[in-house]
Amino acid sequence: MRKIINKSMQCYDDWVVEFNYQDSKGNQSKRVVSPIRFVGGDRFLGLCLTREEPRQFRLDRCNDVTLKPAWDYVMPVVLG
Repeated sequence: MRKIINKSMQCYDDWVVEFNYQDSKGNQSKRVVSPIRFVGGDRFLGLCLTREEPRQFRLDRCNDVTLKPAWDYVMPVVLG
């Protein structure tokens, strides 16, 4: 997972990551994020294209992380 996020950080014009996220209350959501940097061992800062704002994400709450071409997404990303 960290390797996928790192690749998106290094080639931010080309790649974003899509994943399922569970918040602190247990709510699940699908996110499309352009990662910016790691902020501590288990968290990263990214521009959430779904919510249209910077957010911090905990790695242990991310599932099914996949690398996606950035040109396939425009803010806001509406996921069905």
